[in-house]
Amino acid sequence: MKTQVEDLQNYLTDASNMPGGHAERLFVPETVDEVADVLREANEAGASVTISGARTGTVGGAVPFGGWVVSLERLNKIKSIDKAALKAVVEPGVVLADLQKAVEAEGLYYPPDPTEWSCQIGGTVATNASGARSFKYGSTREFVSALTVVLADGDVLKLGRGEVFSNADGRVELTTESGKKISAKVPTYKRPNVRKNVSGYFNETPLDAIDLFIGSEGTLGVIAEIELRLVPKPEGFFSGVVFFEKHGDLLGFVDEVKAASRGNALTDVRASANGGNALTDVRASASLVEYFDDRALSFIREKFPETPEAMAGAVYFEQETTAETEDALFEAWNEMLERHSADIDRSWFTTTDADREKLRAFRHALPVAVNEHVVRNKQRKIGTDMAVPDENFAGFLKFQKEMLDASGIDYVIFGHIGDCHLHANLLPKTDEEATRSRHIYGRFVAQSIMLGGCVSAEHGIGKLKSKYLYVAMGERYLNEMAELKKAFDPKGIFGRGNMFDAKFV
Repeated sequence: MKTQVEDLQNYLTDASNMPGGHAERLFVPETVDEVADVLREANEAGASVTISGARTGTVGGAVPFGGWVVSLERLNKIKSIDKAALKAVVEPGVVLADLQKAVEAEGLYYPPDPTEWSCQIGGTVATNASGARSFKYGSTREFVSALTVVLADGDVLKLGRGEVFSNADGRVELTTESGKKISAKVPTYKRPNVRKNVSGYFNETPLDAIDLFIGSEGTLGVIAEIELRLVPKPEGFFSGVVFFEKHGDLLGFVDEVKAASRGNALTDVRASANGGNALTDVRASASLVEYFDDRALSFIREKFPETPEAMAGAVYFEQETTAETEDALFEAWNEMLERHSADIDRSWFTTTDADREKLRAFRHALPVAVNEHVVRNKQRKIGTDMAVPDENFAGFLKFQKEMLDASGIDYVIFGHIGDCHLHANLLPKTDEEATRSRHIYGRFVAQSIMLGGCVSAEHGIGKLKSKYLYVAMGERYLNEMAELKKAFDPKGIFGRGNMFDAKFV
């Protein structure tokens, strides 16, 4: 245990830069038993507990406002990688990049790829993290097959996928390792018809009990061990960054890529899970489809001067290949690009690992350039994270760009266009622009809700977006979420202020 200010300082903020964090105690346990001991003591004392990992989250979830911080950084072992069974067992403090390297050395592949590769696996499970490859593979949830969770009173739950489901009354009945019975009512809200959504507790009918904890943002328990599903490592990749002079051509290209890829992607994932080779089809089937608007390209040009000018936008895509399919797939993509008037001559393509890493660096250079710009202005960026249904996406993007252009505030738009989920980053230069930016963000939230979308597609709710979750759900459903939380955490010690206001619990 540590209580000195200098020991706590690094644990009082996360990537959101939310100010005001403070705590009384810091614990860095090294075993599940030590986690349980700390929680038992906190629960008896009624002390709030904030779970801390790599603190790469952008919504203030790891920022404590009083109470105790429990950091999982020393629970960082990759306990096993089973090549035959296509699974790995890890502790929550394992860094994502380290896991991906370890499984790839075994000829395997762990697809989830949040932008921040230094994040920890426990955090990706707690937030149901996704990223670019979710277009084909889905979010972290799709790869979690078992969890060990320590509850607020120090008791332990072991959950395997497919073992316990909600009953006809919508309740999940669980038994802890000590024999205690827990009955929790699953919230009844209807989830938006979007491909990505981390706005509140997951629900479906019937609900697999393990899914209650995936995406629960540290409010139900401490994830202490994780079993992950793996897939065989793809033999090769064909990647491209493609530039368009007309935005309508870009959107048409994306629509065709999505139409060609859907169905193929699910078939590929299922075949890979069974150890088969799914890449015998020579139809275009992207694993990721990313977007950059014209302003984003201007930002990237600072670090990649070879980026062509006078472009309306660009799309970064990736397709998994084999030696047998590579040539035919290249032709299939080339035909699509020609149909939609892409500037093929000035676009970039590769099938080599080294050049593929350069294209990934191009994608990741944008957030870095944006953050540098923000620092120069001595303001904080205001970034959106909404997703809307396919049929409303083009209209929502048009609405955003028109409002941003009219505002005169600097901005860039980029992100996961294949999932109808983009990040509009507003970059205010003055306090007055910062105030207007927050108002614009609120307008975007309202528009997303009106169009059947969600308020957070991948970053989560944390503390910064709880008011928007309230707008989207209202008191009835927040009370249902609170009742679920009380079943596992009766004193409400976990993650106070995360997802919903403390008044609900």
